[in-house]
Amino acid sequence: MSHTLQAAFLGIVQGLTEFLPVSSTAHLLISEKLIGFDDPDGVFAVMIQLGSILAVVWLYRVKILEIVAGLPSKAESRAFALAVVVAVIPALVAGGLFSKVITGVLYRSFRAIAIAFIVGGVVMLIVERLRPKPAVHEMDRVPIARALAVGIFQTLALIPGVSRSGATIVGGLVMGLDRPAAAEFSFFLAIPTMTAAFAHELLDVRHHLGPERAGEIAVGFVMAFLASVAIVKPFVNVVRRSGFAPFAWYRIVLGIVILAALVAGWTLPRGGVVP
Repeated sequence: MSHTLQAAFLGIVQGLTEFLPVSSTAHLLISEKLIGFDDPDGVFAVMIQLGSILAVVWLYRVKILEIVAGLPSKAESRAFALAVVVAVIPALVAGGLFSKVITGVLYRSFRAIAIAFIVGGVVMLIVERLRPKPAVHEMDRVPIARALAVGIFQTLALIPGVSRSGATIVGGLVMGLDRPAAAEFSFFLAIPTMTAAFAHELLDVRHHLGPERAGEIAVGFVMAFLASVAIVKPFVNVVRRSGFAPFAWYRIVLGIVILAALVAGWTLPRGGVVP
């Protein structure tokens, strides 16, 4: 497979998984390994995330403009903006304090990713069954206290395999948001959270950016944007009809498959066994 096709494939993986509760980071790591894609210092993965960020901005552009325009005069617009800001703060604090440690220990551990897949799937099934009766039915009506709680759940996404959207959606369900509201609040929360993470990671890898990789990054960026645009609305429709159980079972099955592969001796391209 050519580098361009690899970049396109990985862009699609990023776009399809970023807003689903299945962990885009884990899927990118697994996909890079399977196709033998070399991404020194994660430069490619960092840059194509911007495609997914812009996709959700594009999809909700009307709502975003409505909220921004309403900030000076509409209390509900200010309340929603404040809820998003409050929900972002825990992830920013936790990321600043612990991201380097967690990344260094767990980022390339496929065993840790597999366990996170399984545990996350089980938790999602339990929350789907035992969640409280929904009290919030619109994502722009989330009270500040509930938004903060969702933001605290989001900090769990520092662990590879947990999934940022999965953590925030589970948090939303626990805090009484209905399924579509939990999913859409997760999308809006993704915009500042992912933008901050992108800016931080870009600073870390800026010295490794070069024109020789510009083509791959451009292809991956475009495909991530298009795949995210294609998946977000259908995802909300699936959630509205069927809930999150299909994604929970997908996580559990994939986690078991990865653990089985590790037991069978799945190795890294350079020959080392995945820890």
